[in-house]
Amino acid sequence: MKLHLDNLEDTQRFAARMAQLLKDKTMTITLDGDLGAGKTAWTRFFGQALGVRRTINSPTFTIMKSYKTADGTPLYHMDAYRLEGAHQDLGFEDCFAQGLCVVEWAQYIEEQIPADHISISLIESGETSREVTLEAHGKESAAIVEEFAK
Repeated sequence: MKLHLDNLEDTQRFAARMAQLLKDKTMTITLDGDLGAGKTAWTRFFGQALGVRRTINSPTFTIMKSYKTADGTPLYHMDAYRLEGAHQDLGFEDCFAQGLCVVEWAQYIEEQIPADHISISLIESGETSREVTLEAHGKESAAIVEEFAK
């Protein structure tokens, strides 16, 4: 599915709609896009819509940050950029099985990402606009993406 986001408000609405569909679920979302494409901004809006009270910022140097949503569900935010070439198991499976996970630069830990996940690609198409590709990989994620499309 393709989307066009004109501005930051559109990004916020997109993230809020995804949060509404994923509330109370266990799902991994991968975010792909160049530096500055809006991956962390999308995650911040997603977390806010889920009721996360702490500030969500990039986990580039810590690799992963965890938050609690309003209902207590864990939200994990991972940045795998610094893991390029790392071939050890880092124990992410526990996080993937416990709540919602948003993974930036997922291509660097591709073999650890659950088979059933949602991928979001953000491409800058202007100063504030983005072209988005939303794709399901599996049965549960397909149901969520189909519901989003309605």
